[in-house]
Amino acid sequence: QERDDYEVDRRAKLDSLKRRSQLVADALNALLGVSCNRAQGALYLFPSIELPENAIRAAALRGVQPDVFYALRMLEATGLVVVPGSGFGQKNGTWHVRMTFLPPDDEIHSVVSRLAGFHTAFLSEFQLASPDL
Repeated sequence: QERDDYEVDRRAKLDSLKRRSQLVADALNALLGVSCNRAQGALYLFPSIELPENAIRAAALRGVQPDVFYALRMLEATGLVVVPGSGFGQKNGTWHVRMTFLPPDDEIHSVVSRLAGFHTAFLSEFQLASPDL
């Protein structure tokens, strides 16, 4: 019986991780300028993000990589932590972040909503903004 309980619990946790992973990847792919492959067994997603030229210039003015700038702005605006892809040796001129999908089922929709709201506001700000922001 103990072994059966373990397997039921294990399966429920794995199913939950898969469900959250797919939800977050789908939400990322719905965002303008973002593409994300589904997770392949790890606890991370690595979305690629097309950043506006004004955001790239604003990052340069601050002496940071554009993906670092994006990640810091996300943290400040939402409290969500992502890891800039520039720390992983990404292809020159591309921008990525690494994120998990570990928030519990009852919180994942809120996290996705905050992420989407931030991204939309970021694009809006930097598509129209001057680079000295």
